[in-house]
Parts: sequence; C-alpha cells; structure tokens
Amino acid sequence: MDWHQLWEIASAPDNVPIVALLFLVPFYTWYGLRQALATDRLIGQLEADPKLAKTHHRKIFPFQPGWSREVHVWPYLMRIEFLAAVIVTFVLMVWSITLNAPLEEPANPNLTMNPAKAPWYFLGLQEMLVYFDPWIAGVLMPTLIIMGLMVIPYVDANPLGNGYYTFKQRRIAILSFIFGFLGLWVLMIIVGTFIRGPGWMWFWPGQTWDHNKLVFEVNRDLHQVIPFRWIVPQHPITVGLFGASVVGLYYLVAGYGLHWLMQLNQHTRKIYNRMSLLQYLTIQFFAITMLGLPVKMALRLLFRIKYVWVTPWFNV
Repeated sequence: MDWHQLWEIASAPDNVPIVALLFLVPFYTWYGLRQALATDRLIGQLEADPKLAKTHHRKIFPFQPGWSREVHVWPYLMRIEFLAAVIVTFVLMVWSITLNAPLEEPANPNLTMNPAKAPWYFLGLQEMLVYFDPWIAGVLMPTLIIMGLMVIPYVDANPLGNGYYTFKQRRIAILSFIFGFLGLWVLMIIVGTFIRGPGWMWFWPGQTWDHNKLVFEVNRDLHQVIPFRWIVPQHPITVGLFGASVVGLYYLVAGYGLHWLMQLNQHTRKIYNRMSLLQYLTIQFFAITMLGLPVKMALRLLFRIKYVWVTPWFNV
C-alpha cells in the first residue's frame, strides 16, 4: 500500500482546498443538523404541551433576565464581522507564505500531464465525462442543475421551516440537498482527486499510480449486452427506440418509487396535497434526473455498460 503517494496527493497545493473540504463540509453539515434536531425536539414539546407554547419557551435558548431586548448592528454584528475578516486574512497570509503557488511550466504539446485534471471545482464535471457525452456532462447537466436551483424554491409548497433550523419540517429539501451536494458533487470531486490516476483509471486509496498500467475492460452499450439482436434487428432507429423505452421505463419506475416514499410520511403527504400537478411533476423530473447520475455510474463501474440510449445525435 503506497500511503506515501496518498500523502503527496493530499499535500499538493492544488488539493489543499479539497482536504479542507473533507473536514469543513461534514462539520458544518453536522452542526446544522444538530441545530435542526434541537428545534424538532422543542417543536415536539410544544405540540405535546399547548400551555408551554404560550410562554417564553418557544426558542431553543429562551430569553434570560439581563439580556438586551434589542441587539444593534453596532457594535455586536460589526465586531463579529471584523474579527472574521481578520481571521480569514491571517489564514490566507499563512497559506500563501507556507505553500507554493501551483504554477507549472508552459504548456508543451509533446509532453502532456498524466493525469491531466481540471481545477478542483471542475473535477465533478470531468468525472461526469466518463459516464455521459461531453455536451450532456458539460452543458445539459449543469444547465438542469442551475434551472433546478431556480425552479424548486418556487414550486416548494411547504410553508413551514422558514427562518429557523428544522429537519422534520423540511425533510425533503434537506435530504435532496444532502444527496445532490454531498452525495454527488462533493463525492465526485473526491473521486477525481484521490481515486482517478494516470489515464483517468480507477486507483483505490493506497494503490500505486502506475503510469504503465493497462486495463482491458470492454465497455458495451445496453442493447449489446442483452439479446436485443435476437428480438429486433440492430438498426439505428430500432436501437434508438429501445434506448428511449428503457429511459422512459426508468422515469416511470423511479417516479412511482419517489411517490411511494412521499406517501409513507404524514408530513410529506401534506406537502403533496398542497402541490398542483405541474409543481409535482417538476419536482419529480429534477429529482429523477439527479438520481440518474448514480444509476449511470453504477452501470458503468459495475457492469461496464457505456450507454443506455444510443442515437446518431446523442448518447445517454
């Protein structure tokens, strides 16, 4: 096990933000969920005791005698912001003095890097190129992500959970964020940094990055794996219709599964009843599309299936 190489990867100046991300993102996720669960416990107490809800115990930290009833921007908020600015400036100064800038020699077409990796904030897109066509991974998927971030707040019919931490009342939104941001985007960055080695091949942490390693793995499309040619001739039109039917079946099955999960909980059922058909279908579309990324990754990594839907114009 080549742990020295793993240390070299983690200590590279380019990867310092990713190493910090490994600690900061879980910490603040835990801290936010900790506050949310504390609020949920308080909500449970107030629902069980209506008299308590009429007192001052409607916050996690009730008002105490001697506290100021009005907290002014100056000096309270400005003092905290000033200290935060000083601390961040000091950290950046120490960072810039102790670590060399990740500058390399001028580009040489006769001597390319292996592996050639994008900046850490684009590693997720570079990893997606393994599973999708370039225009899907680089254009369509980021566009759907941006559109989803803009649309979902307008179709969210849940009136609760605004202005305070809560998990019970915002379960769908929080789980969607954890799955989309932590489970997909952050995980893709980690995979691209620590697992993808020379030739963009898969190396588990601790394995030596062998630049001469050759892996003979045949990637096939879905219509080539199943006995499709025995049923229908492999004509481009029939192959495209077969792939479209598989993708459509995936959306139907995944949509039914998400609908079934939403009906399990009383709170999510209330949210469902407040939605219009257009709002519900919009959330279903973005959720199923987001779920399609780990499904496609599993098909590629476990079963060596490259594309599910093959057409002369695009491949999925």
